[in-house]
Amino acid sequence: MAQRVATEYVNANLQLTEAEMLQLLSICELQQLRLQVFVLDNGNQEVVLEDESVGESIRLTFERVDGQFRCSLTCRVVHPKLTNALRKLVATFKGDAVVNRIYQGFTMIYHYIEGKVARIAEHKGMTLRTVFEHRDTAGQLESLFNLLSVEEEITRLRGSVNDLLDMRNQTKDSELIREIDDSLTSHSRMLFALEA
Repeated sequence: MAQRVATEYVNANLQLTEAEMLQLLSICELQQLRLQVFVLDNGNQEVVLEDESVGESIRLTFERVDGQFRCSLTCRVVHPKLTNALRKLVATFKGDAVVNRIYQGFTMIYHYIEGKVARIAEHKGMTLRTVFEHRDTAGQLESLFNLLSVEEEITRLRGSVNDLLDMRNQTKDSELIREIDDSLTSHSRMLFALEA
């Protein structure tokens, strides 16, 4: 199995509420990392996470915007404790990120959307190959079902229009012709809307 050389977080974004900030601090403490929190101007906060055993640290700056704490992060981490802590933070707080996991001779590129891996690609030399891509199968099936139900409704309306036209051609009663014409107008509007 290939040994990871480093992990790069490219433009990772987190957005947290005040309560989630406290949860973030708890998660970091559970990872057995040294934690320092600095409160800056305007209520901004800076969180420093350090793996004391190897002397590696990262600095997360959270800007307070509209009652939320927002963090944009770009960093390179070598040791597993900080790597795992960052992965856990992105997943827990539904962050967006591009993460390069660098190995000897190739790089695995993970795309996180709302804390979930949406795509994994392998970058080797000049070649970029998709290894995994999330497909919303349930959403696609639901869209297909909705499309089929619309098609069925169009078929039903067309059959109803044909029946109304047959009735109109066979009747001489002007009152009934007026009612049929009103129904035909209504059906044609529905057909126009559904076919659009």
